[in-house]
This record gives sequence, C-alpha cells and structure tokens, in this order.
Amino acid sequence: MTHADTPWLCRAIATLEADQMRSADTHLVKLDLPEFSGTDVYLKDESTHPTGSLKHRLARSLFLYGLCNGWIAEGTPIVEASSGSTAISEAYFARMLGLPFIAVVPEGTAPAKLAEIVRLGGRCHEVAGADIYSAAQALARDIGGHYMDQFTFAERATDWRGNNNIAESIFHQMQCEPHPVPRWIVVGAGTGGTSATIGRYIRYKACGAARTQLAVVDPEGSVFAQSHRTGRSDLTSDVRSRIEGIGRPRVEPSFQPAVIDRMIEVADADSFAAALWLSERLGRPVGPSTGTNLMGVFELAREMAKAGAKASIVTLICDNGERYRDTVFDAGWLAREPSVTKQRAALDAMLAQQQA
Repeated sequence: MTHADTPWLCRAIATLEADQMRSADTHLVKLDLPEFSGTDVYLKDESTHPTGSLKHRLARSLFLYGLCNGWIAEGTPIVEASSGSTAISEAYFARMLGLPFIAVVPEGTAPAKLAEIVRLGGRCHEVAGADIYSAAQALARDIGGHYMDQFTFAERATDWRGNNNIAESIFHQMQCEPHPVPRWIVVGAGTGGTSATIGRYIRYKACGAARTQLAVVDPEGSVFAQSHRTGRSDLTSDVRSRIEGIGRPRVEPSFQPAVIDRMIEVADADSFAAALWLSERLGRPVGPSTGTNLMGVFELAREMAKAGAKASIVTLICDNGERYRDTVFDAGWLAREPSVTKQRAALDAMLAQQQA
C-alpha cells in the first residue's frame, strides 16, 4: 500500500467503524430451565448480528486487521476458507467496501449458506474439505488477492482486552443477575478465536480465573479435545465435522489450549437433538453448533446440581437455524438420521429425570 492509497484506507476504516456504531449489542437471553434448580443458564444470542452469526464480530476484526496491516487496498480481491458463516459475514463487509469476495468452501456446505454468500455479492468455490486451506491460498495468489485466513488470525485480530468484544459484553450484561459472575462459559471452537478471546479476558479482568472457567465443546471428528488432552499441536483427522462452524480436522493456529479449563466432547447426534430441543423451547430455530454448546451446559449443570451449587452458566446461540432447513430441520433428513430422533427422546428422558 502506498501513500496514495491512504484516502481509501481511511474511508474503509471509517465505514467499518460506522457500521459497528450502528449495530446494537446482541441480547443475553435467560433460558427457562427448571430441570436444573439453582443453576441459571444464559444464551448470548449471536444470531441477531446483521449477518446472522457469531462470525460477524470476527469478520469485522479480520477486515480491520488486514487494512491496518496494509494487506487490503482498494480493489483487493478477498478470499477466505470457510464452511459458510465466516464467509457470509466477510461477503457482507467486502460488499460494504466495494471489494470482490470469493469463499472457498468444503463440498457439502449447507445450500442456504451458499445462497446467502451469493446474495451478498460473493462467489463460492467448492473443494474437498481437506483442500480448503491450500485452495484458498493458491486462489488468492493467482488473482492477486488477500487470503484472510481466519484459522491463523482469529485469535490475534480481535482485541481480547475490551472494545466490546464478546467476553466484555457477556460480563457487562450479567452485572444485574442473581449470580453475576458466571461459574462457566461454554463455547465451541472452529478457529479457536472465540475461546481465546474469552479465556484471555477471564484472566485479564481482576483475575476472573478464580471464579469463572472456560469450557470448550468439541464435536466428533475434531482434534481440538485430543490436542488439549495430549498437548500435541500436530494432530490431524480424516473425518470432517458434521457440525458446521466448529470442530476441525487439524489443530488450527488460533487454538489456544492454555486458556481453556475443560474440553467436553459431544456426539453429533446429541448436538442435533439439543438444537431441536432448544428450538422448540425458544420457539425459533437455532443451528447445530448451538446444540453442541447446550450439551456442554447440560453436563456442567448436572454436576453443579449434584454438588448443590448455586451459580450461572453462559453459552452462545451461534447462528440461526434457518440456514439448516435442508438438514436438521428437514423431515426427510431426520428420517434418514434415526440416531438423532433417538437422542432427542433420550434428552427428554434425561431432563425429566433431572427435574424429578
């Protein structure tokens, strides 16, 4: 970037800052959960962002990071490797700045997500799941673009000390609750950026680590839990996570295991079943990764109830379930997934037993 590019850079940053100023914070929803008396559960509803998911925060941060590092200039094509939600959010900001956007997505990504990327002016390039990193990097090089690389830069692009990041927002919104300092915050890991931001903030603010712990839920096929358990960062898997947005077949550079207090592994059928249960309880659909979060909440809440603890747990609604109308919210898909129906019934039974 040369000095001549400065006026455009200043306009681009001002445009992103103005968009943030126009955006209200996301709601913190108290979940009515009488099955766990004494435990208050809250859902940080990230689906209410303009692009409908938690990744809206990340996309804005990645654009600001790229602009301020001199990697993005006027006309620079933006390329990202993404299973959908990050690409949707980046397409939104790319259009805002007048930049071309191409999403390199794994084959089998939810059609509704692909359609939303296109609606926002982006293009989709589908490749085999294991190839998204190299394909995105090669494409950016070939067209003279910038590869955003969320998996590397997520944990460093976000200001974890404040600036209305998700952790600061959670603690601010909890201030007037009966148990204002959460005993647990439960999140999934895709890039690892959200868990890194929350884990660091817990330690940064008055050494909150003494009272709040971070649990990260991990779906089938992901290597994050094993990495946390073994301390190895070279692990890989040939299995792609079915829970879009979380779980990875390799240990991503943004994953920071040292700030995580506990990993909870969740079966895919449980994640889908919990998403269906919560959608019924809330009266609106939520995505499967929110179901993964909820299964982590249930495990911790059972332990707290057994110990007689009175405390709060916070987790996230990651995205809107409308993006999964071709899968978990489709009757035909459910008919082909009997394990989900079985686990949905098992979840009801568990909650009934807990309340009894």
